[in-house]
Amino acid sequence: MSDLSQEKWVAQLSEDDNAVVVDVRTAQERADGFVANSIHMDIYQPQEFMKSLEGLDKSKNYYIYCRSGNRSGQACAVFNQSGVQNTYNLIGGMMEWNGELVYS
Repeated sequence: MSDLSQEKWVAQLSEDDNAVVVDVRTAQERADGFVANSIHMDIYQPQEFMKSLEGLDKSKNYYIYCRSGNRSGQACAVFNQSGVQNTYNLIGGMMEWNGELVYS
């Protein structure tokens, strides 16, 4: 797991052809806007979260974010324990995000 500032997270993500972006916030938080092309895996729904994790390609690089960076840090650790080697936590999460957001 690597903790990355928004600048490093975005720069590394933009050059990574093997990247998957994961939003681990609640559905209610996600409704406030999310990073484009991110998949949603609510870490507060542990059974669904673990089921989704089991179905992921462990060879991919996962860029994970939440509201503040805490839950995404926890998610990175769970991903690593499940055999995913490359996880990148967005420091500060959406609270410090100044990039574009998508609304659904």
